[in-house]
Amino acid sequence: MRHWLFHLSKDPIPFRKLNYSVPGHVKSTLHEADDWIEEQLRSFGYDTEREACQVQAFGFDPNKPKHSAYAPPPPGAPFYTAYNIYAKKVGKERRDKAILLLAHKDSQSWIDSPGAYDNCVGTVAVLEMARTLTSYENECTLLFLFCNEEHTPWTSIRAAENFALRGLNLVALFNLDGLGGKGEEDIAADRKTNVTLYTTPEGKRLADLMAKVNDFYKIGLVQTSFQRPYPNDDDGSFVKAGYPSSVANIGSFPYSDPQYHLEGDVPERVDITNVRMATQATLAAVLWLDRNMKW
Repeated sequence: MRHWLFHLSKDPIPFRKLNYSVPGHVKSTLHEADDWIEEQLRSFGYDTEREACQVQAFGFDPNKPKHSAYAPPPPGAPFYTAYNIYAKKVGKERRDKAILLLAHKDSQSWIDSPGAYDNCVGTVAVLEMARTLTSYENECTLLFLFCNEEHTPWTSIRAAENFALRGLNLVALFNLDGLGGKGEEDIAADRKTNVTLYTTPEGKRLADLMAKVNDFYKIGLVQTSFQRPYPNDDDGSFVKAGYPSSVANIGSFPYSDPQYHLEGDVPERVDITNVRMATQATLAAVLWLDRNMKW
């Protein structure tokens, strides 16, 4: 995971954005990241599928605080083709029921941030779970989605709407975003934090499960949960589309990484142990659902 993190947020891919290409390269850094993610998934034995979405890069508003200086795209801003990337592992007994693991793979379009915590960590966590699950005999279908949130519109909206149109029976969704990202006090104390954000009663059951597996398997996270007043982030796209069993795992809430949306969000700062522990807990929750859920 550490190797992947540095590959996608430093060298050879410094950012993951549609409006930047490495000098001398034909493709944008986000499209290069897309190719690399698909290459990894195929090396694990998965078939992959792309879903094209038309998006724009955000503008930059110098009058706002720098971490929130994104603005609507300026008039005449170009549209780009962004891709949702999917992989699937069909279940043996309950293939009509699916658990989805997702992360947004792009970094900020309005600033040159490597986006290590936001959200390269989630990207490599979903990749690692896909790799780990290749030899697992799953009962229900497992889906992996790599979407885009730092361009507009979010491509998770398209994904969620298409899931609903196809009538997919999505019984649980885990959005991994900013795993291990936390404030200076938690960094100084070396706390390994994870917050599960939920919106609905169905989401609360998944948040409770995250706490359960953390305790049961003695993973060691400082695991908490928080109910948001309305759907948000990429999991919120699915709640709005009619999939209430959707949650997000994040390092802190309110999100307190001091380099959030800034150029300093570099891979050298990432607490990779915290990321690994949050990934383990998420994977444990997925396996618990697959084996123990009363279908």
